[in-house]
Amino acid sequence: MRRTSPTAAHLEFLTQVLAIAAKDLSIERRSRERVLAAAAFSALVVLLFALAFDRTGAGSRELAAPVIWMTLVFGGLLAVARTFHLEREDDALTGLLQSPAPRDAIYLGKTLANAVVVFPLTTLVLVAFALLFGTGFPTPPAFGLTLVALSLGALAFVAHGTLLAVISTGARSGDALLLVLVLPLAVPVVIFGVDAVSASLAGRLAEAVPAIRWLGGFALVSLFSGAVLFRYLVEE
Repeated sequence: MRRTSPTAAHLEFLTQVLAIAAKDLSIERRSRERVLAAAAFSALVVLLFALAFDRTGAGSRELAAPVIWMTLVFGGLLAVARTFHLEREDDALTGLLQSPAPRDAIYLGKTLANAVVVFPLTTLVLVAFALLFGTGFPTPPAFGLTLVALSLGALAFVAHGTLLAVISTGARSGDALLLVLVLPLAVPVVIFGVDAVSASLAGRLAEAVPAIRWLGGFALVSLFSGAVLFRYLVEE
C-alpha cells in the first residue's frame, strides 16, 4: 500500500482549503450580498459617529481607534453571520461534511473566504474616518501598521465568528445569537487593537508593536482552536 508523503498530504489539505474558499468567494462574487451589506453598514456607522461627535480639535483623533474598531467588528460580524446560510437552506451542509475534505479544512476554507470579505473593510473604515472626521490620512508607515493591526484583529474575530456561525445559523434570531457569542471573545482583541491603532495613528509606531504581537497571537490561537472545535460543533 502506497503511503502519502507528508508534503503531498499538506498540499492536498491546502488544495481543499483553497477549493472551499474559492467556492464561497465565487458565490459572493455573483451576489455581493455580504460585501455590500457590510460596506454600507460600516460607512453609515462612521457617518453617524461623525455627526454625533465634535470633529474639531484633538478629540476627533482620540475617537479614531474606538470608532474604527467598533465599526469593523460589527460590520465584519454582519458579513460572517451568513457563512452557513446557503448550506442550511439547501441542506448542502450535510453533503459538504460528507465530502473527502476533513472538517478542519472546511473550517479554514470558510474562515479564509470570510477574511477575504472582511479585510477590505479595514481600508474602507480608515478612509471613511479620515474623510468624515477631517483628521487627514496618516503617514504611509502609520497607515500600513494600522492596517496590519486591523487585519490581525479581524482575522481573530472572523475565526471565532466562522466557528460560532454553525450554531447561530440554525437557531432563531441567529444573527443576534452570533453577536452574543462572539462579542465576549472579541473583547481582548478590541482592547489590544485599540492600543495598537491609537499608537499607530499618533505616530508612535514602536509602541504599537507589542499590541500587534498580541493580536497575531490571538489570531493564531483563534484559528487553531476553531479548527479543533469545528468538528465537534457540526456533529449530528
